[in-house]
Amino acid sequence: MKKNLLEGSFYTIGASLWWGVIGVFYFKFVSFATPLELTIHRTIWTALLLVITTNYYSKWTEFNRVIKNPQNLILLLITGLLISINWFTWLYAVSTNNLLDGSLGYYIFPILSVFFGIIFLKEPYNRNKIISVILVIISLCYLLYHLKSIPWIGITVALTFSLYGLIRKKINVSSDIGLLIETLLMTPLALLLFYYLFENNLNIFSISEPNLSFYLFWAGFMTLIPLFLYTKGFDLIGIGPASMIFFLTPTAQFFLGILYYREPLVLNKFISFILIWIAVIIYLNELRKE
Repeated sequence: MKKNLLEGSFYTIGASLWWGVIGVFYFKFVSFATPLELTIHRTIWTALLLVITTNYYSKWTEFNRVIKNPQNLILLLITGLLISINWFTWLYAVSTNNLLDGSLGYYIFPILSVFFGIIFLKEPYNRNKIISVILVIISLCYLLYHLKSIPWIGITVALTFSLYGLIRKKINVSSDIGLLIETLLMTPLALLLFYYLFENNLNIFSISEPNLSFYLFWAGFMTLIPLFLYTKGFDLIGIGPASMIFFLTPTAQFFLGILYYREPLVLNKFISFILIWIAVIIYLNELRKE
């Protein structure tokens, strides 16, 4: 049991820090491409790599079982759109030096998921979970009132990821096969969008730029490696500990934004972060009890 806990924690910490540090450095490095083109490459190359891993692990039986159900395809089309919007928004945050807003979204999303679970799945709740949800709402209202602008990056990241998780619970499918189907469903749209970029000379990926094209290809690996690490860790230690460790991701992004990329943190935004951190602490305490 202790071995599983140690090994699972290792995998989950690795995944969380990959998302929070390595992924940030990589996508910041390739931000010479637009967020739209990066989302396109992330979709296409992830799909290609997942086809290879699915073949390697002989998981086509599960793939065929899932796609034979029309309802599954509709739901995975919706989740595919949600994860694409999530990727685009976060990549936009990274490329425009709004990493703090992106980390805000990833702090919020687990608590928003609790709210959706209570409303749509009739999941059990208590006073502390309700307090966490209320604190998040107060934080966003505070930002809206004092900064006179909607924190749309954080809200979009949190909302799309929360809805993604909510809908995924309705489908009996493993993480990798689900993502394979989602990215395959999104690939035709991605190719159409790339054709639009090509026709308007807005693309970076091309035969004439082999080095830059090679860098963009790695977007698939940057998506899959932490996914497999987190899935492995999740299987070993369960949802509670894995969810707690996940908060390393937005924390790493927050400190990278402030200390490395020197993003400004105005007082009102800092106060909103404090409110959300209190909500997160309350939420983590509830996870510890489960």
